[in-house]
Amino acid sequence: MLLHMLPIFHVHGLFVASHGALLAGARMIWLPRLDVDQALRYLPQSTVMMGVPTYYVRLLADARFDRAACANMRLFISGSAPLLTETFADFQARTGQTILERYGMSETVMLTSNPCRPADGERLGGTVGKALSGVQVRVVDDAGQAVAAGEIGNVQVRGPNVFSGYWRMPEKTREEFTADGWFKTGDVGRWGGESGGRAVPADYLSIVGRSKDLIISGGYNVYPKEIETVIDEMQGVLESAVIGVPHPDFGEAVAAVVVPRAGAAIDVAAMQADLKSRIANFKVPKRIHVVDQLPRNTMGKVQKNVLRDTYAAS
Repeated sequence: MLLHMLPIFHVHGLFVASHGALLAGARMIWLPRLDVDQALRYLPQSTVMMGVPTYYVRLLADARFDRAACANMRLFISGSAPLLTETFADFQARTGQTILERYGMSETVMLTSNPCRPADGERLGGTVGKALSGVQVRVVDDAGQAVAAGEIGNVQVRGPNVFSGYWRMPEKTREEFTADGWFKTGDVGRWGGESGGRAVPADYLSIVGRSKDLIISGGYNVYPKEIETVIDEMQGVLESAVIGVPHPDFGEAVAAVVVPRAGAAIDVAAMQADLKSRIANFKVPKRIHVVDQLPRNTMGKVQKNVLRDTYAAS
C-alpha cells in the first residue's frame, strides 16, 4: 500500500510513484498534499511512502510520529531534493528505519539509488547510492576528464533512460549533451569521500549541489553544500542554505541563511568562530542571516534564487 502525497505534475509523483504502483498492481492512498494529521492517520495501514525531505522533517516535528506509527511500514523513500544527514539520523533514531534516498531528474527518470534490500548493501545518509543497472554515471572536470574518488566534479549520465532532447529546442539540446552522448545534469558531485563522519564506498554518489549555485569568491571555488553540511551539524540548527552575494573585492562573498531549531537561539559570532576552526577561511560566511524558514518550491527544493535576490544588498 503506497501512501502518495506528491504532486503529479512532476516525474517523482507521476512516473515513479503513481505509475510504479499501477504497474505493480499495488494499492494507493492518494492525498492531495502533505497533511501531517492525514499522514499519521494512514501510515499504520501503509507499507511504502515516497516523499521529499520536507515531508520527513515535518513528520519528525510531530511527537505522534514514532515506531508504533511506522510498525507496518516496509520502505520510506526520499528524492527530488537533498536529504540532510541529520534528518536521516533523526529518522532512524525515532523509527528504527532508514530512509532510502535516490537520485533522478525529469530528463532521465531514476539514475542512482541507495540499496533497497539489506543484502545489497547499506543505506548511507548524505549519499544517493549506486548507479542503477544499465545507467552510466560519471563525474568529470570542466575538461571532461574523470576526477578521482573523493574529488568534486560535474555529474554526467548516459543510458536508455535518458531523454533524446528538449522539444523543439535543438540548440539547448546540443548545449546539454557532450559530443560523445553524455547528458550534463547540472549537478556537482563526487564518488566516495566522507559523509556524516564516516567513509563512503567509492561506488556511492553524493550530490554536492548545482553548478549554477557554485560560489567563486576571490578566485576560489566554494561549494555551498560543503558549508551547509558543517552548519547543519551545529547545535541548535535545523537547516541552512549557503549562497553567493555580490562583493566589491571578491566578486562574490559567502553568506549563510540559517533556520534554528524550535526554542534555540543562534549566536552568529560564535557560529562564525566555530566555522573558522572547521573550514578554510575563504569558505566562512561573511554574513549569517537567521530566519524562521527557507523559501521552497512545490517539490520542497530550497529556492536559492529567492535568497540571492533577498540578500544581494546585505
